[in-house]
Parts: sequence; C-alpha cells; structure tokens
Amino acid sequence: MFTPKNRQGSGKAGRLTINRSFRGFTLVELLVVMAIIAILLSIATPRYFNSLDRSKEVVLRQDLNVMRDAIDKFHGDTGNYPGDLAELVEKRYLRAVPIDPLTESAETWIAAPPPEGADGVYDVHSGAAGQAKDGTFYGAW
Repeated sequence: MFTPKNRQGSGKAGRLTINRSFRGFTLVELLVVMAIIAILLSIATPRYFNSLDRSKEVVLRQDLNVMRDAIDKFHGDTGNYPGDLAELVEKRYLRAVPIDPLTESAETWIAAPPPEGADGVYDVHSGAAGQAKDGTFYGAW
C-alpha cells in the first residue's frame, strides 16, 4: 500500500509529494526483463519436452519387461502361454494391463504368438508408431 512520506503543510491543503523511491519501472527495464525471461524459456522448454519423451520411453521399457516377466512366469507355472493379456490379470500375474505411455491406452499392445505354432501370447510389443530417441522403432522393442 502506498503511504506518502512527506506532507507539505504550507500551500495547498492535502497536497502530497511522492518520494523518488516509489517510482515504477521504466518501459525499457520491463522489456529487458521480459527478454531475459523469454531467452531462459527458449532454452528450458526443449529440454523439458526431451526429458518428458525420454521418461515415456523408460516407462514403456519397464512395462514391457514386467509383462514379459509375467508371461514367462505364467508359462513356467502352467506349461502354456496365456490366451491374452487379460488372462494374466485374471490369474493375478499382473494387477492390471499397463497403459502404453505413448498411446495412452491399454488396448494398443501387440501380442506375438509363440514361434512353435502354439496358441497364446508369447511376447508383447508396443502399438505406438514412430522411433525412439535411440533410432529404434517402438514396435520392435
């Protein structure tokens, strides 16, 4: 709140003088500060989005490893591969089918059949299109 420092007793009644320390910033000072903020944002924003993409890739790799481990445990316990990913949840090998962090859906996983022609899910891949930061395709993970 603005409170005047000096009140002139002589002259016009109620006239206030403003101390120089209460002056605002000049337009040039505000523009310089805004330019500095814009430069800092232009440096930080790409790094933020790169780290966001990298974290999604880390989560995808972890989800694939967890599902593959659950498939292997199911096969080790029953001698068969699960019919689908939902069977891993029903038999409590997974709490839930993970959500693909790139497609943001639990329905986009691609189930690969066993190589010897048996039924079931032998492997799982992401249904996301595109390439990772290391140049590999998400579907090949």
